[in-house]
Formats: sequence, structure tokens, C-alpha cells
Amino acid sequence: MSAKTADTKRTSPAVNLIAGGGAGMMEALVCHPLDTIKVRMQLSRRATAPGVKPRGFIATGAQIVQKETALGLYKGLGAVLGGIIPKMAIRFTSYEAYKGWLADKETGVISSKGTFLAGLAAGVTEAVAIVNPMEVVKIRLQAQHHSLADPLDAPKYRSAPHALFTVIKEEGFSVLYRGVSLTALRQGTNQAANFTAYTELKAALQRWQPEHSNSQLPAYQTTVIGLISGAVGPFSNAPIDTIKTRLQKTRAEPGQSAVSRIMVIAKDMFKTEGARAFYKGITPRVMRVAPGQAVTFTVYEFLKGKLEASNWAFVGGKYDE
Repeated sequence: MSAKTADTKRTSPAVNLIAGGGAGMMEALVCHPLDTIKVRMQLSRRATAPGVKPRGFIATGAQIVQKETALGLYKGLGAVLGGIIPKMAIRFTSYEAYKGWLADKETGVISSKGTFLAGLAAGVTEAVAIVNPMEVVKIRLQAQHHSLADPLDAPKYRSAPHALFTVIKEEGFSVLYRGVSLTALRQGTNQAANFTAYTELKAALQRWQPEHSNSQLPAYQTTVIGLISGAVGPFSNAPIDTIKTRLQKTRAEPGQSAVSRIMVIAKDMFKTEGARAFYKGITPRVMRVAPGQAVTFTVYEFLKGKLEASNWAFVGGKYDE
């Protein structure tokens, strides 16, 4: 692994907004069903019943389709699409900004440690600004077991805007930031792993292929390194994500602090379901996050190249339009 990576070219916020938003929308549309399965697995308490085995991700997905139709796999998609453009714009723009602050001021070179810290900070930034409120709404929608094929089976939350309004009305605005510390920790570690692995793998491929040293890698190579980098984070922070999901799904008890709720959830999970409960949903999560990052980086690099070739580059401190 290389110790330092050259980084002399800045990407404009406009490019990050368009390319990042386009990449995020494509990733959400392709991968959202796996996220719904992951959430249902994390909320399942089947392991607490004696002699009952927890459902695997295929059985969970099949049950959703059987009881709620195939559209049930897309519950909460509206909340994701509503936040995906600002989320991706914030992710890539803040990452570029943090890299600029951490890079060597004379050479523009950033170390592997600097890349890791920039990814960590970018993940925390997107978590606080966008991801946590979006996930509270998304999880409330995904947790509903109503059938979309039965018009009389009316859910509590009818859509993402309705869920947002209802949650704020019943529980207060602060509920949108329930579990924000866990979300920030998850997003931070995810993006630190993603950007570090992606940057190092991309640099290695460019060294091995001198013809691509100053140009984009072929799309299939971007997809492969995006897939690899995306698989790193979920294995390292699965317990954080599972506790966060349960915390955001339930109402807060009066007088109970966030830390105490986290401890109660963690202790209850370990006592009633065992250590394996902390890794519920890890299979669909890896299957969702890893391809999701592959799609994100591939579409982002493609759109970024097209936009910059069309004079959307950031040159000399101003846009070259």
C-alpha cells in the first residue's frame, strides 16, 4: 500500500452535486430491496423463541414479497431518494475539502492517514447533515408489515413526507436525531474504509497501467475496486448498525438518555438473542453496501469525467463555464 497519494486536482462542488447525486440515485434504485431485508432482519426477534431459527436473507425477502408484494421491498425508498442527492453532494464535497486541508500545502500530496481521516470526517458530516433524519423516516416505513396489495390494510405512515410529519408531530423534532452518534460512527468508519481502500486500489492500478496514470480507469476496474472497498466497512461496524436500527425504530422512554437506551438495547440483545444478534442482516448489508459502492464510484467517475470534459471543471478558483 502506498504511503502517499498525489492529489493536485480539485473537483468543483457543482460536479460533486450532479455526479454524486446521479450516482446516489442509481445506487438507491438498484440496492434498496437489500436494505429493506437487512432492516427486517435486524428488527426480527425470532431468535428469542425456543427452537425457532432466525430467517435468512432469502427467506426474509421471500416473506416480504409473499405478504406485501414485491413493492414491499421498496418501502422507504422515497425517504432515501429525497436525501440521496444532498447526501452524496455533501459526502464528495466535504471529502474533497477535508483532503485539501490535510494535504501537504506545497505538493498537494496526501498521506494514507490523511485519506482515512478525510473519509472519516466526510462520513460524520453526511451523517449529521442528512443521513440520520433520512434513516429514521426510512426505518419507520420499512418496519411496517402492511400489504401494498390490500387497499384496506392502511399503514400508520403512508409515505416519506407523511412519516416525517407524523414522527415530528408525535415525538418531536429531536427524534430525527435519535441514534445520531451511532449513525455518525457507522458512516464515519464506512467512508474512512471506502475512500482509503478505493484511493489505494485506484493508485495501485494506475501504477500498474501507466497508460491510465493521468486518466480515468476503465469502468469495469472502477466497479471492481468499488465493490472491494464497499465490503470493508460493514464487517467492522455491523453491531453499531444493528443497535442503531433498533434504537431508531422504537419510541424513547421518558427520562431515558440516549446512552442508557443504547446500553439497554445492547444488553437485551445479548441476553435474549446472543452475540450473533449484533450481526443480523450482515449478509444483505454487505450485498447492498458493496455493490452500492461499486455503482456509486462507477457512476460518479463516469459523470465526473463527462462534466469536467464539458468545462464544468474548477480552474484557478472559479468555474470555467
